Amino acid sequence: MFHLGTTELVIILVIIILLFGVGRIGKIAGELGKGVRDFRDGMTGKSEDATKQEAEVVEPEGKKE
Repeated sequence: MFHLGTTELVIILVIIILLFGVGRIGKIAGELGKGVRDFRDGMTGKSEDATKQEAEVVEPEGKKE
């Protein structure tokens, strides 16, 4: 259907950079990544609180060096 070569992709990338600017592209990509992550978490049933709890590492009180 569409056969895009390297030259066409570079031209499209340059146009996008000219329209949005480098800083704004980074912000858009970050928000897109966060949206995809939230979507995946929603599909698996994870909530934001559960993800934060999994990230915390708690050492047992009995182990002291």
